[in-house]
Amino acid sequence: MPTVLSGRALAVAATATALLATALGTHAATADEAAAPVNKVLVIGIDGTVLDRVKVADAPNLNGLMAQGLTARSTLYANPMAATSSGPGWSTIATGVWPDKHGVKDNSFTGKNYTAYPDFLTRVENAKPALNTYAAADWEPITSTDQNGPIFSAKVDKRLSLKGDRDGYGSEDPKIAAAAAAELRDQNPDAAFVYLGEIDHAGHSSGAASQEYLNTIARVDKLIGQLLTAVQARPTYGQESWKILVTTDHGHTNAGGHGGSTIQERGTFVIAKGAGIPAGSVRGDVKLVDVAATALAHVGVAGPAIDGVPLDAPDDDPFDTLRPNLQACVDETGIPAATKGFTHTPPAGWSIDNSKMGTGGVTEWAGWAFATDEFWSQAQRDQWRELNVRSRDVFAVADSDEWDDKSHTGSYDSTLITPKWAVTGGSTRNLTFQTHYRHEAGQSAQVLVSYNGGTPAVVKNYTADAVARSESIALQVPAGATDVQVRFRYSGSNNWYWTVDNVKLG
Repeated sequence: MPTVLSGRALAVAATATALLATALGTHAATADEAAAPVNKVLVIGIDGTVLDRVKVADAPNLNGLMAQGLTARSTLYANPMAATSSGPGWSTIATGVWPDKHGVKDNSFTGKNYTAYPDFLTRVENAKPALNTYAAADWEPITSTDQNGPIFSAKVDKRLSLKGDRDGYGSEDPKIAAAAAAELRDQNPDAAFVYLGEIDHAGHSSGAASQEYLNTIARVDKLIGQLLTAVQARPTYGQESWKILVTTDHGHTNAGGHGGSTIQERGTFVIAKGAGIPAGSVRGDVKLVDVAATALAHVGVAGPAIDGVPLDAPDDDPFDTLRPNLQACVDETGIPAATKGFTHTPPAGWSIDNSKMGTGGVTEWAGWAFATDEFWSQAQRDQWRELNVRSRDVFAVADSDEWDDKSHTGSYDSTLITPKWAVTGGSTRNLTFQTHYRHEAGQSAQVLVSYNGGTPAVVKNYTADAVARSESIALQVPAGATDVQVRFRYSGSNNWYWTVDNVKLG
């Protein structure tokens, strides 16, 4: 019969144990410490998958993950940054940086720069070589050296690469899923990536609007179920904290195909489940580069210099608070009527000075507006609007080119004004923001700063393209200053555009 101790006896025993541990120079672990879970991450890549088709397919595993976790739509770049094809897409997901850094613009892999920007599994190996990494794919460039890859380097502990036969991914995907399921269940991977390609094949052969595409999603969903079941069947699953992420490299047109700049081809998503992710949550500020950042953060690899941010990082951009207030198009004709994506009402504390603006023009762009990529980039395709990849969710945009498409008087001249921020005289503060600017003679884009309500002075003057740039401007605060206010002034006449996002004074 087991011995039962009273609460007092337990307390005395615990004290004695702690004293003994101290005497021996050891630490008696608390219950919380003893129960700390081991963090592990699984990223599942499903090529060429359209989120809206997943939602109506017989896909209980994918739809279950959405119900239990996060669903986030996202959009890709387009040319000339990169084509909406698999080489750039999977490179972006794996490295956590955009094509202007990893260098892959198409499936030739010409210009790849994986040495400077390695895949997230290689980063895990570099930072924590004791962790176990695994990658499996049946598109050779992902894990094989036979073609233009591998995207996942030879530093990864175990890589499985299967080459599609004449039956294509329909026969290879089940082999990949079976092998990966065995690895997940019976071995001890800490970070894993598994790729399945059959959905993309169905998109090319039958189109995303077809029943065959839905049938293929259903088949692949069963393979994803195998992977999820394998994770849960691990003998140590109860002592582990798994983060599961599912994503895709590009979308598909209804008729089939990708590589271009339509919103269907640029459409991607991230589905995520795990600690810190609310069930049934939906977000608009997530990007494909966040997959690698989230995986790295979950296994304790901190602070790599990549474009992505972990999913649990706070979104404190005031522009994003405007999403519930966004409107459908008024004058624009190329944007679907159901797409709500612009407003002229700034967030609390911000203002817009349109005292020098002409009258008339396209309503959506009459002075600084706040818009989403899905809305703004569809106003006019293939003019580099799709390259605004470092803005997230809702951003500020001044677009004299689109404004000019309807009759007006005067020219475009609008100024976006921040709140007044407290500063200390004699200090240095960094003004940071994301920007995307296309230049043409005849337009002007300036950042101006004023202290204590004084005359604004120019601290940045754009005279050349600044494509998808992260900007940082050091402000030397004059003695006696107690507040600073920043202005973004754009003027032009049927020129190009300027966007700013996530403006902060650090």
